[in-house]
Amino acid sequence: MTDLLPHHDGSPLHVSDDAPALGDVVRVRLRVPDGYGPLVAVRTRSNPDHEPEWTDAERIGAADGWEWWEAPVTVRNPRHGYRFLLQHADGRVEWLNQTGIHRLETLDAEDFALVAEAAPPAWLHGSVMYQVFPDRFARSAQADLHPTPDWAIPAEWDTPVDPVMPGRAQQFYGGDLPGVVEHLDHLVELGVNLLYLTPVFPAASNHRYDASSFLRIDPLLGGDEAYARLIDEAHARGIRVIGDLTSNHSGDRHEWFRAAFGHPGAPEEEFYYFTDEDNTEYECWLGARSLPKFDWASDELRERFITGEDSAVAHWLKPPYGADGWRVDVANMTGRLGAIDLNADVRRLLRDTVRGINPEAILLGESTNDATSDLQGDGWDGAMTYPSFTRPVWAWLSEPNGAPYLDAEGEERTESWFFGMQIGGIPRYTARDFVDSMTRFTGGIPWRVRLGNMQPLDTHDTARFATNAAPGTVPVAVGLSMTLPGLPVVFAGDEFGLTGVDGESSRTPIPWGSEDRPETAERIALYRDLVGIRRAHPVLGAGGLRWLHVDDECVVFVRESAAETVLVLAARGDADVALPPRALAGAAGAAALFGDATLAVADDGAVALAADGPVFAAWALPGVAAPDAR
Repeated sequence: MTDLLPHHDGSPLHVSDDAPALGDVVRVRLRVPDGYGPLVAVRTRSNPDHEPEWTDAERIGAADGWEWWEAPVTVRNPRHGYRFLLQHADGRVEWLNQTGIHRLETLDAEDFALVAEAAPPAWLHGSVMYQVFPDRFARSAQADLHPTPDWAIPAEWDTPVDPVMPGRAQQFYGGDLPGVVEHLDHLVELGVNLLYLTPVFPAASNHRYDASSFLRIDPLLGGDEAYARLIDEAHARGIRVIGDLTSNHSGDRHEWFRAAFGHPGAPEEEFYYFTDEDNTEYECWLGARSLPKFDWASDELRERFITGEDSAVAHWLKPPYGADGWRVDVANMTGRLGAIDLNADVRRLLRDTVRGINPEAILLGESTNDATSDLQGDGWDGAMTYPSFTRPVWAWLSEPNGAPYLDAEGEERTESWFFGMQIGGIPRYTARDFVDSMTRFTGGIPWRVRLGNMQPLDTHDTARFATNAAPGTVPVAVGLSMTLPGLPVVFAGDEFGLTGVDGESSRTPIPWGSEDRPETAERIALYRDLVGIRRAHPVLGAGGLRWLHVDDECVVFVRESAAETVLVLAARGDADVALPPRALAGAAGAAALFGDATLAVADDGAVALAADGPVFAAWALPGVAAPDAR
């Protein structure tokens, strides 16, 4: 793909206001390459209240080989979709939406979308997240004073992770919050500025997703005071902190559940789905009896968990803690059970409560598969979701090694783990498949929300990418996570080169003290350099995205704003790309940021990119010239 095509995205270059109110008029702009057409008309087509509405675009000028068209769009609905219609002089009609240019009429679900809801704080776009699994990050001397809990199987820090139940959930290394504080300077040196902690509440497992209370910090982690100190110390270093809440379920040791279990008529029985008269049988998460499912029809549950003055949500956002938001576990299943669907109610309550306490706090939901229906701007600022980046990049850049490993039941497997999908291991994608897959799973998500989607290579719930990475592709994958639209995520240990064959095996204790080993130092430097590029170039957080070239081996794209452009080349194999004139204005002034690749500009403005693969390379260019706003 090297032909120049009309372009629009949700960035400030093309949208005058990304946080409108209902009734506001937003100016939307379309860029059309010179010689495309000729066009006799450009229009927008919206569908407010499911009845089409049209506006005419006006040609407002030209710059650097592009014609610019602008149209008014009145925001009629909280999620207001629109697309462009291009009418050619020869009678042809084309449609442009978030999935590209089309000859046939397109789906409303894939329209560009304006969101008339509370916008996330601007700091989110400048963030790089670092995820910590507390039991495995760092163990302070204080941890030695804590008694081993009744559920735990103690392990020394250098003991291998046990992948088989019960060790899988009960192996206990004793990492704590003072240990995190002791290593905050590592985060500063790495350049990350948003710390995400998986649950820190008391529980009966090493993962702590089975909370026994939402209003206390596990004493094994240092208790409430340790959490307050961690947030203070992080804030002092310019690092924000978010926590992890389970809105779908509690643990079976939770005080609410214990009050209701076996006690018919208890006020808390309405918090759960008990299915027998004795309150001893109940709905739970995927059959796990230790995780009883919440019934969000309960007004009292809503108050205690979300809306109350000292609710689980509110308590930790207020002084003396002042956390900067939440990641919500199993957000996709929350409030859903068969014919019941209260998910939208819950996510809106969560958003309103979080924003009411701190307008600068964020709310991210976990939705591990197709998250489109839940990511329309009415709740989550973004999501931990895998098909829009993580799975495609694995499928393109992995080379499964077939090494045997044990699953939770102790059975040996050789097909590489792939997000629980029963498809025979990691699929094999081309670079073109990688782009097509990302486009498919972001085509229905408003641009503003897409920018908040977490963009990890791996997490505590997945194998580590490096386990099956093809030789030389780790820099490619990390570079893409830092430069494509979304919130980059570093799972603690990736920068140490750790591997893990599945989610539990990836929760390896961090090997502190190994930072100076040559291979480890090289990997840490890679992360530090690429995080630094992301942090140094705001266009990578909020700028537009335009694909310049896609073939089976490589991709070329730009992130664009009026202030700056970053050009990216990513390839699994060798790259030899020719971009046509006008594809990349300002290329003659390109400044290399990263990678071993060559960029040459011909007299007519055509650009040649070449590199031996695998390669990730980036250049800084001037911003995009555009006509003045009308």
